[in-house]
Amino acid sequence: MLSLRELRRAACAIELRLRGPDGEGHRLERVVQPDATSLALSFYGRDAESREGVKRHLVVSCDPQLGRVCEVAESPRAPGSSGASPRRGGGPPAFASYLRAHLGRARLLEARLRGEDRQLGLVFETKEGRMELLLSLLGNRSNCYVLDAEDRVVAAQRPLEKTRAALAIGGPWQDPPPPPGGAREGEDRFAGAPDAAYLGAIAVRYGERESEQRQAGLGRALAQALRKERKAAARRFERVEAELAEADQASELQRHGELLKGHLGEVRPGASEICVRDYESGEEVTIPLDPTKSPRDNLEATFKRYQKLVRRLTKAGGQVDRAREALEELESLEAELTALLDAGEQEVGEALEEFVARERVAALLARHAPRGAAVVAPAPAKLPGVLRGLATRLVPRRYRSRDGLEIWVGRSDEGNDYLTTRLARGKDLFFHLDGAPGSHVILRTEGRSDPPSESLLDACELAVHFSKAKKATRADVHVVPIKQVKKPKGAKRGLVWVTGGRSIHLRREDKRLERLMASRIDG
Repeated sequence: MLSLRELRRAACAIELRLRGPDGEGHRLERVVQPDATSLALSFYGRDAESREGVKRHLVVSCDPQLGRVCEVAESPRAPGSSGASPRRGGGPPAFASYLRAHLGRARLLEARLRGEDRQLGLVFETKEGRMELLLSLLGNRSNCYVLDAEDRVVAAQRPLEKTRAALAIGGPWQDPPPPPGGAREGEDRFAGAPDAAYLGAIAVRYGERESEQRQAGLGRALAQALRKERKAAARRFERVEAELAEADQASELQRHGELLKGHLGEVRPGASEICVRDYESGEEVTIPLDPTKSPRDNLEATFKRYQKLVRRLTKAGGQVDRAREALEELESLEAELTALLDAGEQEVGEALEEFVARERVAALLARHAPRGAAVVAPAPAKLPGVLRGLATRLVPRRYRSRDGLEIWVGRSDEGNDYLTTRLARGKDLFFHLDGAPGSHVILRTEGRSDPPSESLLDACELAVHFSKAKKATRADVHVVPIKQVKKPKGAKRGLVWVTGGRSIHLRREDKRLERLMASRIDG
């Protein structure tokens, strides 16, 4: 957090950088709120020395540890744009919206300190009169306020109850009481920087510290995600092994069934067990019975339990290798992350970004990272032109096939209609599960008449996953060129007719589905 001495010099630097050759303040052109405690203010005006039009970008932060004002070369991206973490709920934050509405195109009149503690005010001339954006750096009570011409609080970036409960929106502004013994000036850590570069020097120092914080947050989030998934994988592996351990019970049930079949006439009605001799081993065997069932029903129940157990064992036998591989993979990833974080390399931040960019790791991080964690994720791709401006309910889910083709999945009946009748075109292919309702799936073939077979299987996998038969291990998926899909007049939403095409018999694969879920383009 900036000291009082640094904040005073920062105010002078703002006056120097954002005043034109005639002393006319630059205009505020853009407001972005990258996170809960920061603002990026973009100004335009004439440079005092060159007299040419220039853009300057100020970052104003009321973060309890990293509170400052500084100048950066480029404005941060708005939340939800490429490279920025989308804000839950969509749309700009309320504080940024207020600034855009009331300070947009306002001219900066002055930068000044207020009160006796660390408070920097940026005074603007707006259509509504003078307004002030006030940065108050008070440790955990730091905040950024907007004051109107009558010095009333009209907006606050952080909740007032967490910073200064004595204030109220619409109420008068009150400077905080001075600290005991008076405010301390503190040191100027950027004293060596010339006036014109002072705000930039602050940006460099605090940019490094923010990077360190993000790096630490990413490391913690990754470690937590891998730990949770590894524990879940261990439980799955133990469960499968426990099922395989029931193999002896299956053999015993089969033996009981065969013996009971040969001694069925000896079973007395209402008996709870029968003792028979196993002529192969020569030993006496006690077979438990259900006294409420007839001898034949007991025989059928014994073989039914045996067949059910055999099916479970068969399934477990196919899963045990996958469960072991998944557990070993996660243990390996945990060891790799631990070594990376312990190395203390200068390039650890770049190494972390490369680590999280892997499909498997990115999917785990998205699934397990705590809400609000400071993580670095691959930048989302921009929406194609045909999707821009659409209502969210009409924008399909987007995935990328192994071969790089996009697969679009409808979100609802209305979304299915729009996807199939308005968005799909050319040589795109339509996929839908035979015999079960589900989402419409479109493989964007990019004009290919023979898309790769792996892309076809990927689209089939998504068609089954987003259907009522999502738990099926095998399914038949109908595939047809989009030009052979028609919407009957007056038909209900989501209903289409298809002609021709073919069916692909899909054998479901957990790894394929996991890869597709991790490849989602729109987050």
